[in-house]
Amino acid sequence: MEILDILLSATFWAAAVRIATPLIFATMGELICERAGVLNLGIEGIMAMGAFTGWITVYAGADLWVGVGAAMLSGMLFGLLHGVLTAPFGLSQHVVGLGITLLASAVAAFAYRVSLPEVTNPPKIEPFQPVAPALADFPILGPALFAQTPLTWAAFAVAGLTAFVLWRTPLGLAVRAAGESPEAVAAQGLSVNGLRIGAVMVGSGLMAVGGAFLTLSAFSSFFFEMVNGRGWVCIALVVFGAWRPGKALLGALLFAAFDALQVRLQQTPMGADIPYEIFLMAPYALSILALVVMSRRAAAPAALMIPWRKGER
Repeated sequence: MEILDILLSATFWAAAVRIATPLIFATMGELICERAGVLNLGIEGIMAMGAFTGWITVYAGADLWVGVGAAMLSGMLFGLLHGVLTAPFGLSQHVVGLGITLLASAVAAFAYRVSLPEVTNPPKIEPFQPVAPALADFPILGPALFAQTPLTWAAFAVAGLTAFVLWRTPLGLAVRAAGESPEAVAAQGLSVNGLRIGAVMVGSGLMAVGGAFLTLSAFSSFFFEMVNGRGWVCIALVVFGAWRPGKALLGALLFAAFDALQVRLQQTPMGADIPYEIFLMAPYALSILALVVMSRRAAAPAALMIPWRKGER
């Protein structure tokens, strides 16, 4: 009954949607990269860089939306580096991605120390406020929808826009073809490497916005390790969603619900009898189980992680 009461509570669903927001941004970004044929393992570091860039921009006096834009720009710059190294140069996407993660995380940490050398506690900023708090009193759906900040609404809009562009526009068709059959793209006179670099830049920008949500909406400050593995979860969510935006969105909400549930279960009598590590592990264990079940029927883009060179087969 305790679990049922939690699942029927409005605060639970509000927390689940809030937890899902950075996952949605980053998952859509990773999905765009992989649809173009590039595995972006730089996601964890790019999210950390986006979190820092958005926060320090607002802390310096800029508007919150300027902070979001600065975070996206920082992600796109790292995406450009990733795309150039993996597309025209054909370097290992695994190695480059891990290098980007280490580089971006280190740059964020170094910039923080340089910007605030004598600060021991991260200063706070004024974060985004809920869109329509007056409507948050509606049962269950009120807090889940109207107690959220504009970035949460933007995350769902990005998911819909990603699905529309990839499956309903010529640009989306070209991006998907770059990840499925680069030879067909080249035969149409389009640049495979250009499409891949562009996709990685856009995807990395969305990853950085996911990181910026953590500082501009969730925690109001920046601290090290705040991304806390969310990037790696998003890579799994892309596979869980079979490289489809709608399914990946549902996967993000499912993982967020597991995470919100384990926090509340720790506060019940059950939490006193079970080690808290079990609860912390539960969302990841359940997600791995769901990933195993779903990925058996998932077909990755045929040219994913395969460098393309003109004239080669």
